[in-house]
Amino acid sequence: QVQLVESGGGLVQAGGSLRLSCAASGSTFSMYAMGWFRQAPGKEREFVASSRRSGGSTYYADAVKGRFTISRDNAKNTVDLQMNSLKPEDTAIYYCASKKPMGTMTASYDYWGQGTQVTVSS
Repeated sequence: QVQLVESGGGLVQAGGSLRLSCAASGSTFSMYAMGWFRQAPGKEREFVASSRRSGGSTYYADAVKGRFTISRDNAKNTVDLQMNSLKPEDTAIYYCASKKPMGTMTASYDYWGQGTQVTVSS
């Protein structure tokens, strides 16, 4: 069992930056792949970024590639999402998620945080 708590959301102007953080507890963090997802109003939840256990392999949705960076600290049990050059279309609730490192890295996550709101104004 893994518990996840996100922080760092807020309101930012277009072109600005935010850094989201996710703190994990309850199990051996380094055993899990970690991901970030988002859900905008009226839309389905979508994959944003993910990291394998070591952090050496990362994956990004095309919409955020080159602007967002996922990083994890296995010693601190945290995974961050640095978001730069934010756009109004990045507005969403952002969720941290974890899974056993099997199969696809863009779906089928087992544990979820409660989400943090990111709002980008134009």
